[in-house]
Amino acid sequence: MKTRSLRLSLKARQTIGYFAALTAIGFYIASLGPTLPDLARHTSSALAEISVLFSARSFGYLVGSMGGGKLYDKLPGHRILALLMLMTGAMMALAPVISLLWLLAIVLFILGIGEGGIDVGSNILLIWVHGRNVSPYMNGLHFFFGVGAFLSPIIIAQTVLFSGDIKIGYWLLALYALPVAMWFLRTPAPVPPDQTKDKNIQDINVFLVAMISLFFFLYVGAEASFGGWIFTYTIEMDIIAQAGAAYLIAAFWGALTLGRLMGIPIASRFRPRTIILSDLIGCLVSVTILILWPESMVLVWIGTIGMGLFLASLFPTMLVLAERRMRLTGGITRWFFVGTGLGGMFLPWLIGQLFVPVGPQVMLWLILIDLLFVLVIAIGIVHQPRRDRITNQN
Repeated sequence: MKTRSLRLSLKARQTIGYFAALTAIGFYIASLGPTLPDLARHTSSALAEISVLFSARSFGYLVGSMGGGKLYDKLPGHRILALLMLMTGAMMALAPVISLLWLLAIVLFILGIGEGGIDVGSNILLIWVHGRNVSPYMNGLHFFFGVGAFLSPIIIAQTVLFSGDIKIGYWLLALYALPVAMWFLRTPAPVPPDQTKDKNIQDINVFLVAMISLFFFLYVGAEASFGGWIFTYTIEMDIIAQAGAAYLIAAFWGALTLGRLMGIPIASRFRPRTIILSDLIGCLVSVTILILWPESMVLVWIGTIGMGLFLASLFPTMLVLAERRMRLTGGITRWFFVGTGLGGMFLPWLIGQLFVPVGPQVMLWLILIDLLFVLVIAIGIVHQPRRDRITNQN
């Protein structure tokens, strides 16, 4: 009984660490948008020039996802996470004091590497800790990302009111990395699964990895595009005034965070395939409402909140489903996050290219088409055989 109690206590410490790490990623990712004008002022750059920071950070995220995934299979995962937490904290502390745009882009690139590595590591290590029981914990993990993303602009806004600049806000967020890093150094990491036991399973993973990576590419494209463009869409369509549009985008991210909180008990009661297909239908209904009734402010609010609620559980639930279809390693999981990084770059960029020449409504139509592809791919994934069935066949 004593040994079991200690094991459960270790699982709790490990899980708390991953929740804290994803909160940090939420802090850091959400900090750039509301501070962009200040960073432009610090570097004497125009807003058009400062937008290079998004590309630098996204490219860093891809590098961190690719490189970090393999490392977790070979080295103690918590030492890697501790190092990456300290690295991201240092970059956050440097960002608001740099006066050269090219140097700031390098800092954001390094910050992106850390974010990608932490994101991959927290997800894969959580799966190794909880195995087939990971579903509610995975939703909890991504809920804490939402908490960080929700609180970050508030923290920065309050410190700007206090000091008149973004430096204190960035430094407070940077300091958060220190206790999280110390937590990982004092907590043993889970052991990677023995891949030699599942050679037959690994032989079929290439197709599944490609499908799931494509799912994440398209899903994140929809989430990033909606969250990034709904503000401009409502203003350009003259649906809501600028102040109301700000509340609308806050409602979207708030609904996303609430949806992930609700996903914790839901994941304990329903199968991942049921949750994924139901959420995708909800997303399609929500975006269709926005397309058909753009002049109704009430329905615009309903559609926007619906998108947030139904998008919320797709990412963590697909990771859970992937674990049930194959044995996940860091090397496999990194491809999922490569899809994530590319998806967050491509569809928002495409919408930006077509927004003016075609019209604002192209945003919703492209998201609708994107989600239809996601649904087709999800149906294909859920009909793949379970890992235990494959084992029995071999």
